[in-house]
Amino acid sequence: MGGYILAIDQGTTSSRAIIFDGQQQIAGASHKEFKQYFPKSGWVEHDPEEIWQTVLSTVEDAIAKAGIKAGDLSAIGITNQRETVVVWDRKTGNPIHNAIVWQDRRTASYCDRLKKQGLEKTFTRKTGLLLDPYFSGTKLNWLLTNIDRAPARAAKGELCFGTIDTFLIWRLTGGKSFVTDATNASRTLLYNIAENAWDDELLKILKVPRAMLPEVKDCAADFGVTDTALFGAAIPILGVAGDQQAATIGQACFKPSMLKSTYGTGCFALLNTGKDMVRSKNRLLTTIAYKLDGETTYALEGSIFVAGAAVQWLRDGLKVIKAAPDTGTLAASADPTQDVYLVPAFTGLGAPHWDPDARGAIFGMTRNTGPAEFARAALEAVCYQTRDLLEAMHKDWRNNGKETVLRVDGGMVASDWTMQRLSDLLDAPVDRPVILETTALGVAWLAGSRAGVWPKQEDFAKSWARDRRFEPAMDEKTRKAKFKGWRNAVKRTLS
Repeated sequence: MGGYILAIDQGTTSSRAIIFDGQQQIAGASHKEFKQYFPKSGWVEHDPEEIWQTVLSTVEDAIAKAGIKAGDLSAIGITNQRETVVVWDRKTGNPIHNAIVWQDRRTASYCDRLKKQGLEKTFTRKTGLLLDPYFSGTKLNWLLTNIDRAPARAAKGELCFGTIDTFLIWRLTGGKSFVTDATNASRTLLYNIAENAWDDELLKILKVPRAMLPEVKDCAADFGVTDTALFGAAIPILGVAGDQQAATIGQACFKPSMLKSTYGTGCFALLNTGKDMVRSKNRLLTTIAYKLDGETTYALEGSIFVAGAAVQWLRDGLKVIKAAPDTGTLAASADPTQDVYLVPAFTGLGAPHWDPDARGAIFGMTRNTGPAEFARAALEAVCYQTRDLLEAMHKDWRNNGKETVLRVDGGMVASDWTMQRLSDLLDAPVDRPVILETTALGVAWLAGSRAGVWPKQEDFAKSWARDRRFEPAMDEKTRKAKFKGWRNAVKRTLS
């Protein structure tokens, strides 16, 4: 069958379909953006039907570009924006509301109430997460609270809850598979990551009926078979992982202390801690990196809500650039004597601050500040936030010394200027792989290895190839001064 694998990468701003051949090379790809909805300040929504249509169209387009037929595909892997919530009618498959996106902050006051009740320690002990609007559970509670008859219907099993992977699998299989994987389940505030099971106590606190929850599987498992009517063939779905865990797999970070950071809409750094479920003392998340053959591998994660989204803001909001790739060139021309800091807290600040009420701010502007300085500030903000995460990780994970090599992926890493500045501000090497679509590659490997047409883990890890290593070139005095300015800017921004 040629070992062709379809990876569906359903992200925050677009859907991608990528077909890899038996040598793990891209044979065809398609990409389509969809609309972002902002009903109120701090609210972010997607239309699930639009997401579904973009997935269908990109899959069909990728198959055509690869010059193959659907029947040539050995398997499908699915990766998705995590924490985004969809609830739909079990009979009709129709969503009862727009999807509430991971960036959405509407449940901030509810999280505060739960904290005041002393419940955050319970959630953290069981899920590895903090009580923050970022995660799925409080979003689901909002839907059950605000949609007419939803609680009663959910209790009767008439409604299905899922993250985007579950919704897509349901649609792809014609409603025959109601499943998710351990990585996506681990981001819901409802899943006990030590016991690998939905937790009755947490379900009771958040008033979520067990009847509306999907079955949880390993990352490489039998998730169902596509309805033949969709693509002309019944294709097995054999791999699923949330986007950041998929990127960890795609970067072959299979050994403890290996570290990757993905730069997409947000930025997410994951440090493999092996079988150790490390409890963070620095407000990082303990999460499931992947679960294979019944064995769970854990990670420490730092989550930044705005990375590439700041570049989108420059393009669509301020209109100072026409296309995202322009940002690096513009930043390189910025006045080096101006220290302009952008704290991109457009939807609050993530790790290690976890301040949902913080809002974006710019510091250090003068009459001479222009588009170039804004571009540099937006890109540097990503670098500074990454350093915040890595410093917290070093404190939590003593085995991992400061000789860290960071493997990077995502759309922003194509910019040489940004990656060099990242290395400079981290004072650490940064490795960019040959294949930048590591999120899609990760789930393709899950599906391909499960199907028996791709190599096992050890050989897959050996195939990882570096495109370029960026080494720090900034002097220590400048690095310290710039980071001191960043810390001061963040302090002024915190609510």
